[in-house]
Amino acid sequence: MPEQIAVIGSGAIACGLAAVATKTGDVILLARSEESAERARASIEKQIGKMGDEAGPGSVTVTTDPADLSAATAFVEAVAEDAAIKAEVFETVASVSSDEAIWATTTSSLSVGELARASGAPERFVGLHVFNPVPRMALIELAFPDEATEATRERAAALCADLGKTAVPVPDLPGFVVNRLLFPYLFSAVDFLEQTGMDPADVDEAMKLGAGHPMGPLALLDFVGLDVSAAIGDEIGSPAPARVQALIAEGALGRKTGRGFFDY
Repeated sequence: MPEQIAVIGSGAIACGLAAVATKTGDVILLARSEESAERARASIEKQIGKMGDEAGPGSVTVTTDPADLSAATAFVEAVAEDAAIKAEVFETVASVSSDEAIWATTTSSLSVGELARASGAPERFVGLHVFNPVPRMALIELAFPDEATEATRERAAALCADLGKTAVPVPDLPGFVVNRLLFPYLFSAVDFLEQTGMDPADVDEAMKLGAGHPMGPLALLDFVGLDVSAAIGDEIGSPAPARVQALIAEGALGRKTGRGFFDY
């Protein structure tokens, strides 16, 4: 039987995951405030509309009351990439979770083992690294703490299948596989830009046409967010180049602020 999913968070990953999770049935999403709840409702409705026939039969309820999550069998944390903020979520989950529910984090760079131990339920904990935009990206990197039981591992794999995703087991290393290999490449494109003085659009066009990439490296940094990219780089031991740091200092974080390497 599919898990009854509760998503905690109201950002792009949380809303995308909630929309996709309608494939498993009804979903509940916990937002921090009424303002963020309203934004989440609009985002989820828009994403489900874009999914068309691929959307599931379930519906998404957005709430600000943790008590509404008590029936969930799988809690998925999708908040900011900050261990302290995630620890607050785990406290909330602990107050409403049954002893059988599994807990998941969508972290892209933090240690799943450390987050699991901070949760107080490492035997029922899993890392589900989904990718943005969630409805379109097929991969979930699946990472476990050492304490995770076999039942937790099996349920997590089944959950990924129910979401229509391909789960790839990965080691619990900073950045897992994709980000650990991807961000040094993205940052090398910034260094190359500085060395050559090329136009960012020309660098991206070369990589799209020559390497078959759907998005150039500089546009991808803008899409991820330059602040988020720098944080991931720090976690994997690949610091962001000076130009990225300068743009962050200017408040030019990419698409979400309307300016990064490109204007939006």
